[in-house]
Order: sequence, then C-alpha cells, then structure tokens
Amino acid sequence: MKQQPSPLPDTLPQTDLTRHRRLRDQGSLRRADLDAILDAGFVCHLGVVVDGRPLVVPTVYGRDERQLYLHGSVASRSLEGGTPVCVTVTHVDGLVLARSVFEHGVNYRSAVIHGIPRQVTDPEEKLAGLRLLTEHATPGQWSYARRPNRKELAATALLALSLEEASVKIRTGAPDDGDGPDAELGLWAGVLPLTSAWGAAVPDPRLPPDIAVPEHIARREGTRHG
Repeated sequence: MKQQPSPLPDTLPQTDLTRHRRLRDQGSLRRADLDAILDAGFVCHLGVVVDGRPLVVPTVYGRDERQLYLHGSVASRSLEGGTPVCVTVTHVDGLVLARSVFEHGVNYRSAVIHGIPRQVTDPEEKLAGLRLLTEHATPGQWSYARRPNRKELAATALLALSLEEASVKIRTGAPDDGDGPDAELGLWAGVLPLTSAWGAAVPDPRLPPDIAVPEHIARREGTRHG
C-alpha cells in the first residue's frame, strides 16, 4: 500500500526567499492564509529565467494540500520545469487614500511561492492535476465537459510546484496617518473598496437555443470573485 505523504506544517517556514524583511506587520506565517489566497483566485503569474532573461507568464492554476499545478502548451519554454521559479497570486481589495500622497497604499492579499517545479508525466497524476485546474476555476465543469483525449494530453504540459516554501502578506484597514500631523489638514481619507463579481453567462452564438446554462455555472452569477 502506497504511503501517504505527511501534511505540510501549519506554519510557513522562514527562508532567505520568504522571510519578511519589509512591512513585517503585514506578513503572515499561517498556511491557512496561503490556502485562502490561493482558493480565492485562479490566475497566477509564473516567473522563470529563460536563456538568462526573466520571463513572467500569466496562467491558471489548481492545487491540492501539498502542491500547485500549472499548465500550458508543451511548446512553452516557461513550462519545462527543473529550474527555480517564483509564482505569485495577488488580490486587490481596495485603495487606501490617505491625507498625504506618501501614505497612500493598497489593501491586498498576496502569496509568493518559490521552488523547482517538476514536469508531471504520469498519466494518472496528469489527469488528476488537470481536473484540479478545471475544478478550481469552475467547480463542476470537469464532470460536465468532455475530458482531454490522448492527443490533447500529449500537447499539454503540466507542472507541479510544492507549496512548502511560500511568503504571504495581507494589508487591511484604514490609512495610517489618522493620528499624525496631516490629520489637521481637514482632508477626506479612507478606503475605496474594489470588488468583482461573476456576471450572467453569455452563450456561444452558435449554441442551439434549447441548451440551457448548466446549474453549476448559472449559480455563480452575482457571486463575488476573489
């Protein structure tokens, strides 16, 4: 019987890459915060060095308890694996508008994951990883749509990146200058929130009119993203 890997620790490790050197009060070492940030989005930015030059590529992702899955074309040089990468996920929750321009900021949640990803070649794991990607973006879609065939799987690269080494930062709340000299200026200060929500599904113009929007898609209308 295959032994299950032990779960990752609840506290994120502090390494040379993940240690919070600036704005330490915004840093979090809780793995639960990392999980929440990843679960709230589905697009990340993959940073990798190719031929000595930095390359940052937006792509969708999925995850399990131990690793992040990223996919793309087998022709993509950013998805070759085997070299150090950096993956970032960021959510903007609002603009922090202070009395002084210097004190302006952003309420945000961000995660930065470091590691050396591996190419997923095992057919069973590859299908499982692609299922995680699909279900992460649109729960219920893997069971609804046609699954990839052999040719499509051969054209798809899938990377697995451990979630062991990551850095999390979160900022919430009002401007920081409410008790300073600028509070006497009589200027408005506060937060301008930013939210996004899923709209009504728009059918393909070539879709027959008798095909209704599936329930797992329709029920997302009006729900908040991020």
